[in-house]
Amino acid sequence: MSRPNVIRTGALLLAASVGLSGCTTASLDAGKESAVTSGPESTTTVAPAAFNQAAADLLPADVKAKGTLVVGTDPTFPPYEFYADDNKTVVGWDADFATALGETLGLEVKMVPATFDTILPGVSSHKYDVGISGFNVTAERQKNADFAAYQSSGSGLAVKAGNPKKLALDPLKLCGTKVGGEKGTTQGIETLPAFSQQCVDVGKAPIDIQLFPSQNEANLALISGRVDSVLSGLIGMGYASKLSGGAFELAGDEDYDPTPVGIAMPKGSPLTASIVAAVKELVGSETYKQINTKYGIPQTVTISADAVDAGGAQ
Repeated sequence: MSRPNVIRTGALLLAASVGLSGCTTASLDAGKESAVTSGPESTTTVAPAAFNQAAADLLPADVKAKGTLVVGTDPTFPPYEFYADDNKTVVGWDADFATALGETLGLEVKMVPATFDTILPGVSSHKYDVGISGFNVTAERQKNADFAAYQSSGSGLAVKAGNPKKLALDPLKLCGTKVGGEKGTTQGIETLPAFSQQCVDVGKAPIDIQLFPSQNEANLALISGRVDSVLSGLIGMGYASKLSGGAFELAGDEDYDPTPVGIAMPKGSPLTASIVAAVKELVGSETYKQINTKYGIPQTVTISADAVDAGGAQ
């Protein structure tokens, strides 16, 4: 996802314990205790989303009865999801969008923190009703989940300040270097292995891929010099670089391989139709535009209502 300057007071959790299991929330707890850097404050007000009866009528009976939409999210990825100053409330673009989704459907929303690589399995096992955490919609993910797309964005490469190794978002310029990422992301699962194979194919050293349980820990590895660069969503890495105190920066502003980004639901879920209908209403609304403005998200990443179910929703 592309990552411009963000106009929201928030926590950039750079310092986190390293080597913790990605199958627990230990790294999230460590991140909550870490150093905080705040961005400039936003004065943007987000209006409540309008209730949509037609979308609400499509909700499964059990979700209507529960009255709550349980959302799995990884709060180490500002500006999309991060902890507020109380170190326990999940805030950010996705949190506001989830709230608007709930308003559209007449549901309360509960944001549940998790490590990124455990969210989709949690959705499939019905631990969460949906996952909202910047999921790129890929063919591999569509095998096990439905998606309602709400943005389109790609990857960016962060490097140490001044880019001393002259790295770029070009596979052959990363050969033989250490590149960090977050476990479970498309960058870690697909993009970096493909880049490394290109290096091998031309007789160069493979990329030393280093994956971490959270984005915070990947960023810290870059700051401490344990990796030479970090590949993640462009908007998030741009945000992180601006709040890093000059520790790292983007190697260019290329939005590499933009793809739809969407809400994840269990494959064939009875919830899919109502979520898709609600998102179609939201992406053209003033509420959606205001959330973008609040977090400095460019309108270039938005999609049309017709593209919402292009993520494989059934």
